[in-house]
Amino acid sequence: MQLSNSSNLLQRLEYLNRIGIALSKERDTLKLLDIILIAAKRLLNADGGTLYRLVEEQGRQQLRFDVVYNDSLQIHIGGATGTDFPDSFPRFIPLHDASGQPNTGMVVTYAVLNNTTVVIDDAYIEQSFDFSGTHRFDQHTGYRSRSFLTVPMKNHEEEIIGVFQLINALDPKTGQVRTFSPADRQLAESLASQAAIALTNQQLLKQLENLFEALIALINTAIDHKSPYTGGHCQRVPILTMMIAEVAQRSKRGRLKDFCPTPEELYELKIAGLLHDCGKITTPVHVVDKATKLETLFDRIHLVDTRFEVLKRDAEIEMLKGKLTALESGDLTAISFFEQQFSEKLTQLEEERAYVRHNNIGGEFMSAADQERIRQIAARRWVGPDGQDSAFLSEDEVQNLCIDRGTLNPAERAIIEEHVALTMRMLNQLPWPKNLRNVAEYAGSHHEKLDGRGYHRGLNESSLPLPSRIICLADVFEALTARDRPYKPGKKMSEVLTILGRMVQNHEIDADLFDAFVREGVWLDYARQWVQPEQMDVIDISQIPGYTP
Repeated sequence: MQLSNSSNLLQRLEYLNRIGIALSKERDTLKLLDIILIAAKRLLNADGGTLYRLVEEQGRQQLRFDVVYNDSLQIHIGGATGTDFPDSFPRFIPLHDASGQPNTGMVVTYAVLNNTTVVIDDAYIEQSFDFSGTHRFDQHTGYRSRSFLTVPMKNHEEEIIGVFQLINALDPKTGQVRTFSPADRQLAESLASQAAIALTNQQLLKQLENLFEALIALINTAIDHKSPYTGGHCQRVPILTMMIAEVAQRSKRGRLKDFCPTPEELYELKIAGLLHDCGKITTPVHVVDKATKLETLFDRIHLVDTRFEVLKRDAEIEMLKGKLTALESGDLTAISFFEQQFSEKLTQLEEERAYVRHNNIGGEFMSAADQERIRQIAARRWVGPDGQDSAFLSEDEVQNLCIDRGTLNPAERAIIEEHVALTMRMLNQLPWPKNLRNVAEYAGSHHEKLDGRGYHRGLNESSLPLPSRIICLADVFEALTARDRPYKPGKKMSEVLTILGRMVQNHEIDADLFDAFVREGVWLDYARQWVQPEQMDVIDISQIPGYTP
């Protein structure tokens, strides 16, 4: 659409109003810059134009080329859809020279420094400004840059944030280059004001987003201070979440074919990923970081070691007493018996100590036979510092050593699981804007399972939205591969994918998401950045259980 100079004022004002509406709706900065310059060209029927933004570069204020258009030469550089600026292109124009003097020789810097619109009827006649760069451009392209209209963009606080410059106003009837009229200047200044306010509002929104994400980072830093591995987890899960969301968005299989999130919905998912473990800020650190089954504020295995040493001492004392009695009675053959008996007892105690220490380390499974042997060891008697004869292991120690999976006993696991409920309670107390209204739901559902056996609400497939399932998959994969967990090393990648595949078969995690995760190589892209080389082993993805190529 081209608006001629003869268009009546009402038509042009209507177009200016439509531009204002378009500017207020656009959220992408580069697209907004395109809209501003294209609208200015159309409104004033100009052949070309350039838009600059005022930035701080190398310690001083400069104008930065952001968009360049020229219809006759079919040039579009910068913005959202233009080509990249050539390396040789001088992107920055300083407002002041090296000595601090104002750079008033160029039209755009003069307009900014003096807060004024500048109209040039013919650049080849004008003597007040340096148009040498324009002349070189014309010589190189065969173009003729004649009339110029340069307008500062001032926001609602009267601050200049940029400037646009239109080149060669065209007569709508003849197509010949004309000068910019006083009416053109007024319309351009109105558009510049609208554009500046739109850019400023967008900048303010971006600043608020940055502040919001910085506050989230602050929460995660606090968690990191309590537990270094949890802080790493809070950093990695949102990264993996967005990687999975990207391939899910591209997939056309299963229920993923209907997953078409908007940029706002993806941002909502990102925030949910960042905040998914914020409830752990109140979880006791000795529970979060429980590296062994007997650990509380310290690892009680050292107390058990001391008891074994006491039993060994008692055995040695018993042996020495026996040998002394044998010597006194002249029964020399009994001496070797006591020594043999002592050696066998030491061997047994060392084996039992090694067994207890081994079972103090959490694992994926502890058999009933292993648990029974712990109880047999616990039944030993020993005399403690108080002189009282008691069981070798307390009931609490037995219960912890017999934990069949991981290092947490039921009470501690309940404390850990409470972090999800607390996450949801904390997030539900915030006055979320409309575009983030689901953050609490997504973040508070990352330990749910499709079969309803997750926590803390026991949601099932029908009530677990896809964004929550994405965070679920990211959370489990990160936990299995993490190398900084205190209670286990990172697993081999083949084992990780096998575990996830079995979870798919057990209807715990989403099959379509897992298929896309494996098929598109998300696991490998993530592993290259976050997984140790020794965890990478040979993988035949066709043999992964639960995976459909």
